[in-house]
Amino acid sequence: MTNRTDFLVIGSGIAGLTFAVKTAERFPNRKVTIITKADEDESNTKYAQGGVAAVWNFDDDSFDKHVADTLDAGDGLCNLEVVEAVVKEGPQRIREIIEWGAQFDKNDSGEYHLGKEGGHTANRILHFKDATGKEIERALINHAHTLPNIEIYTHHYVIDIITQHHLGGAITRVTPGITCYGVYVLNLETNRTEKILSCITMMATGGAGQVYKSTTNPRIATGDGIAMMYRAKGRVMDMEFIQFHPTSLYNPGESPSFLISEAVRGDGAILRLANGEEFMHDYDPRGSLAPRDIVARAIDNEMKKAGVDHLYLDCTHMDKAAFIHHFPNIYEKCASIGIHTEQDMIPVVPAAHYTCGGILVDMNGQSSINNLYACGECSATGLHGANRLASNSLLEAMVYAHRIFEDAAKRIDSCHFEERIPDWDAAGTSEPQELVLITQSRKELQEIMSNYVGIVRSDVRLERALVRLNLLHKETEELYEKTILSPQLCELRNMITIGYLITKSSAIRKESRGLHFTTDYPEKKAWAEDTVL
Repeated sequence: MTNRTDFLVIGSGIAGLTFAVKTAERFPNRKVTIITKADEDESNTKYAQGGVAAVWNFDDDSFDKHVADTLDAGDGLCNLEVVEAVVKEGPQRIREIIEWGAQFDKNDSGEYHLGKEGGHTANRILHFKDATGKEIERALINHAHTLPNIEIYTHHYVIDIITQHHLGGAITRVTPGITCYGVYVLNLETNRTEKILSCITMMATGGAGQVYKSTTNPRIATGDGIAMMYRAKGRVMDMEFIQFHPTSLYNPGESPSFLISEAVRGDGAILRLANGEEFMHDYDPRGSLAPRDIVARAIDNEMKKAGVDHLYLDCTHMDKAAFIHHFPNIYEKCASIGIHTEQDMIPVVPAAHYTCGGILVDMNGQSSINNLYACGECSATGLHGANRLASNSLLEAMVYAHRIFEDAAKRIDSCHFEERIPDWDAAGTSEPQELVLITQSRKELQEIMSNYVGIVRSDVRLERALVRLNLLHKETEELYEKTILSPQLCELRNMITIGYLITKSSAIRKESRGLHFTTDYPEKKAWAEDTVL
């Protein structure tokens, strides 16, 4: 089965929906197709609690301050031109989603309530209680439904990007002119593999937190887009920089981990040891509001020193009514497991949270493969550098979705469908006999990544990880070649690729910078460079 669409969007988070809405409005006679492997609103966007950072009050804030905070968090690897563009264009993009129906909290005087998070020197976080991402996702989905030329395919799993490789051409990472013609997709309702041809394709598949045992990311965050890009010989960058959120709720057996938003610390919560001692000022003068890489490493170090599984976030001194108003979901979640924030400290532990690297793109979101853009967490724009500043991710997604929209609008008339693409060949494959092989390999991968490529790394750990990942890769590829496709198998394949990219990039970086800390090279180099694979 073959479908054709002018604009193909893979992913239904803030990046994909923003681009789709803008494109559908500009080109009402062209078809815009959104593909998602789960429900239409299931994405990392939906789980973003804290908010979106933007300069809103110029009396107390400025673009220069926001730029400086972003550069400081990025530890010398941010692209200054990108940072300035995102910071300066961000407020207008936020005004657009407000016009589309997104709501943000206001104070008693009717002005937007601006929060503060780690690494920020001013109050600039627009938020909707502790469910900002869910509110933005709601507004975007509702607006997309009003546009008749947007078609959303739910429960469709993208298997691979179609390029010249599928026409019999030999492609390497240095082959010039690699072009995307569409994707092969597994329809999860019919279990049939279909072909979707496109003129313009946008990858908005989110992050890859599920490669770790403990993560705040939903189960769908398996790095599919980044892995597909790497298999298609596209460029990826800075995959060693995996951000661990310092404060996920310690609740053994729960997956994904429940996030305790950084905004709670912005409102005054304090990180403490089991004996009640505050410890963060031993690591950074900003205390509990230091950037995430510093806080996560500090918590990890204190846990190892004390031999404990978690530390604590103290909110007991905060006004109960204000806490419930601002963080209703966090309060309710904690109460559901017997923790009452007005009297109990919250047990917290770092968890994999955000992929700072990804598909290498230019200022227009164009990847190294022609007619293929990438946006949001799956992309590497140069904004985050070695560590993402809190609440910059939603901002980046909106700004780059707009830039991609403007660039794609100029290209659409010169694009065409490649009609020679063959159908998916499933000859010689059979039903998998033992699904336990897939589930066990997934667990093994998560154990490898958590134990060897986590918050603290070393050459020995990385070497062991690569050996074990290569074995998993070999076993999974053999399974892939002889069994009928399933989303579980495809996700495993992608996750192993992501694990390899993180580990290989980590092994290449012979220094400690931002989110990458290695005991063999604890100092930062005098110069900064990106890791491109």
